[in-house]
Amino acid sequence: MIDLYKYEKELIDNGINYIGGVDEAGRGPLFGPVVASCVVLPLDFVLDGLNDSKKLSEKKRNEYFDYIKKHALACEVGIVDAKKIDEINIYQASRLAMTIAINKVKTKIKLEYILSDAMPIDLDIPVMPIIKGDAKSITIAAASVIAKVTRDKMMYELDGKYPEYGFKNHKGYPTKKHLEALHEYGLIDGYRKTYGPVKDLIENK
Repeated sequence: MIDLYKYEKELIDNGINYIGGVDEAGRGPLFGPVVASCVVLPLDFVLDGLNDSKKLSEKKRNEYFDYIKKHALACEVGIVDAKKIDEINIYQASRLAMTIAINKVKTKIKLEYILSDAMPIDLDIPVMPIIKGDAKSITIAAASVIAKVTRDKMMYELDGKYPEYGFKNHKGYPTKKHLEALHEYGLIDGYRKTYGPVKDLIENK
């Protein structure tokens, strides 16, 4: 069984207390922003069952979202829209979203260290990228939940505006029904024009 507190414990033992966990949601969708979160948890934080947000049910994610927001020392998000994703690519956009979230946290708390989900980030404090970090670190797992739920809420709002696209069901990912809706109703603002299916639609117009 993975000890989700392993990385945090090692840092705390070395006198580092303000540890930010960073993760993003929305790298794969054809539509909408990429959302990153930076979360700093108290040293005594415990939340049984918290793990990679993708493995949790939506109901459980929403419960954890509220709990994390209530108990975190700091919790912020960074959002980068589709237009910027097309300009700088999704990898750089994910890093930018993370940097935005981190900088917001830094205005509220003296961050000493960042644990990131596999993503190197250029900062004035140490960063440890951890492969599959959202399943190995409690702090990254918390950030994963905040980023995922924040983005999902945005997609629910967009579904109310554009119900024919079914955003509440697929959250912008390239499912069969989403691709069918895209071909039937065409592009709206928010699509990532550098992504394959969207690019193909533009080129074949």
